[in-house]
Amino acid sequence: MQLEQFKRTIVPLKQKLFITALRWMHNEEDAEDVVQETLLRLWTIREQLDRVIEPAAFAMQITKNSCIDRLKAKKEYAEADDSQLGSHEETPYSITERNNAVLLVKQMIEHLPELQKITIQMRDIEGYELQEIAEITAVQISAVTMNLSRARKKVREQMMKIMNYQI
Repeated sequence: MQLEQFKRTIVPLKQKLFITALRWMHNEEDAEDVVQETLLRLWTIREQLDRVIEPAAFAMQITKNSCIDRLKAKKEYAEADDSQLGSHEETPYSITERNNAVLLVKQMIEHLPELQKITIQMRDIEGYELQEIAEITAVQISAVTMNLSRARKKVREQMMKIMNYQI
């Protein structure tokens, strides 16, 4: 990918990348750093970007991964909604069980087919609207809905299978 093509394809994604980073980082400065890091990574692999089917989705994935890496490095990475789920009646056992379930679901999502994985992450974890996902992944909105449904069903079935074995 040449400079001009990079400017036309990747640079216009900067605002969407920033919004994604801000959702993860909850801090504008950190989000800006993540976006700059993402753009730098994309620039350094620009030769291979011609082989990427959806550069926008690829850039989003790099942004998300950079956010996670930064949060882990700062040891501020907390499980989704843990602060809202906490109560005075929780025991160490129930907290551990919940954390294990969250980790298990994340692992299940990682093993989904690529489009299903991207769709469920963007919708259920990052909070994107279906239309936004369709635009980013360059697929019909009906395909987004179908992939989201299949991904959720697969994760649900796997969880039910595991839960049945534990009883």
